[in-house]
Amino acid sequence: MSAADLGRGIDAGRIDPVDLTKTYLEAIRAHPFKNRIYARLTGDRALAEAKAAAARAKSGMRFGPLDGVPISWKDLYDTAGVITEAGSELLQGRTPGADAEVLKNATLAGLVCLGKTHMTELAFSGLGLNPVTESPPCVNDHEAVSGGSSSGAATSVAFGLAACGIGSDTGGSVRIPSAWNDLVGLKTTSGRLSLRGVVPLAAKFDTVGPLARSVEDAALVLAALEGGKPADLNAASLSGMRLLVLENGLANARAEPLVAFEDATRKLAKAGAVIESAHIPIIDEAMALAGVLYTTEAYATWATEIEANPEKMYEAVRVRFETGKQYSGVEYVRAWQRLDAIRAEYAAMTAGFDAVILPSSSIMPPNLARLEADAEYFTSENLLALNNTRMGNLTGGASLTIPTHTPSAGIMFMSPPLSEERLLRIGAAAEAALA
Repeated sequence: MSAADLGRGIDAGRIDPVDLTKTYLEAIRAHPFKNRIYARLTGDRALAEAKAAAARAKSGMRFGPLDGVPISWKDLYDTAGVITEAGSELLQGRTPGADAEVLKNATLAGLVCLGKTHMTELAFSGLGLNPVTESPPCVNDHEAVSGGSSSGAATSVAFGLAACGIGSDTGGSVRIPSAWNDLVGLKTTSGRLSLRGVVPLAAKFDTVGPLARSVEDAALVLAALEGGKPADLNAASLSGMRLLVLENGLANARAEPLVAFEDATRKLAKAGAVIESAHIPIIDEAMALAGVLYTTEAYATWATEIEANPEKMYEAVRVRFETGKQYSGVEYVRAWQRLDAIRAEYAAMTAGFDAVILPSSSIMPPNLARLEADAEYFTSENLLALNNTRMGNLTGGASLTIPTHTPSAGIMFMSPPLSEERLLRIGAAAEAALA
């Protein structure tokens, strides 16, 4: 069941939040991939929150549509009194004293915290491989990686061990694992949701977002995370919607995700969308700036810890961080100045479209063992995995991936900054067209 359906069941008195939470906790503890998906459970907290939700439900005082629904949290969200290590031995034993602000908001909306999920080390890879802690398996191929960096967040939902997962997205870390595990993933606009109490990677790009079973779930969870009202998805339609296929995102796509995307666009057109295609050269220019923008900030954020204990890191991830050493402050500032100009140009060029669309990932989930054995393969597949999603981060808007119904292949919709409600309506209509 979706998170929304569980919430409706609680509201109708058909589902007891305590029984529901116990069912999830028991399913997690019995699951063969439990230790590869969850870094740690917060069972006592979950049951206490569920009991409070049950009392509210009985008295007709529920906090909202998801009050009493159990979800998981990526292990970079501070949880009071619970170890939060962001998938890295550099932060071994780190125990915050307070919840992250978005976790506080979710708790005030009645959501139940099941536990913390595994992730790529310090969130700096799109593959989901983490030899330092654990590498969750893809739901469609247990020998493949699940996508990163919100790997456990995705698999907790895909394997039925949470109603929704909360991840983060800096270059694709919500959308890649969502696409590879047949989920809906929402990358919010940078700055819309609080990063207070979130372990950073590159704060100017870091965003908070849900990995969910449906667009409705994503809309409800977004509202809970910021203490707001959910998008109205009623009567969402693609009729007359103008969608632009971003051809930059097709160039490196392999056959299977490309065929899935083309099939999906035909269905969107059949549902009434008007689809055009274009290559936008300034996107290529923005992508060329990604190296200096991401690695400089990431390395500046973690240089002290990395240089003190480099042996504690998985080498392929450490090398990505260390790339940031080579850029000067002048290069970094110039890159941001140019990206700001590109964002303005891109916004003007795409203003006549309701959304820009492209395959969520250029590739399918790679084999875990091969990635671990071959550093060059890790590097090349990681860049391809993140190729399309990073366009959404660089252009600065909101982005949504939904399943195409080809396993592990998603279609991505990008819209302007702070347009999540409109984007979710488009996503709901597209979801129905692709069902």
